[in-house]
Amino acid sequence: MDERPSERFLQAGELAERTGVSKDTLRFYEREGLLARPDRLPNNYRVYPPEAVERVLWIRRVLAAGFTVEELSRILAEREHGGVPCRKVRDLGAAKLAGMEERLRDLQAARDTLQSLLEDWDRRLAGTAPGERAGLLDSLREPPRKGTSKRKVAMR
Repeated sequence: MDERPSERFLQAGELAERTGVSKDTLRFYEREGLLARPDRLPNNYRVYPPEAVERVLWIRRVLAAGFTVEELSRILAEREHGGVPCRKVRDLGAAKLAGMEERLRDLQAARDTLQSLLEDWDRRLAGTAPGERAGLLDSLREPPRKGTSKRKVAMR
C-alpha cells in the first residue's frame, strides 16, 4: 500500500472522522452499495482508498438534498449496469421539491394557527386574575372568539 501522506489508505475511524460520519455509517453505506467494500489489513481492519473521502462527502450531499439511501442505491445500481438514470434523478428531485413545498405550506398554516391561538390566549390571560385558571387548553374546545383569525382545527 502506498504510504505517501496525501495518497495513503485510511482506516475506518480516520475516514469517519474526516467525513463526519460514524464507522457504523460507513458499514451501512457499504451494505447498501453506496461505498465500495474496503480492503482488509492482515489484522482484519478495513482500509479505504483516499478517494473514499470524496465519495462519502458526495453521499452526504446527495442525502442532504433529500434523496434516501434506498433511492441512491437504486440509482447507483442502474448506473453500474450501464443505465443512464439522469431523468429519474431529475424526476425524483422534482417530486422531493413538491413534497417540501407542501410541508412548508402545512408548517406555515400551523404557524398561523399557533400565532392566532397565542393572541387569543394573551387576551384570555389579560382578563384573568393572577392565580386564577385561564383554561387555555380548554379554549381549544371552543370556536375562535370574535375578532380573532380563524384557527384550523387540526394542527399537524
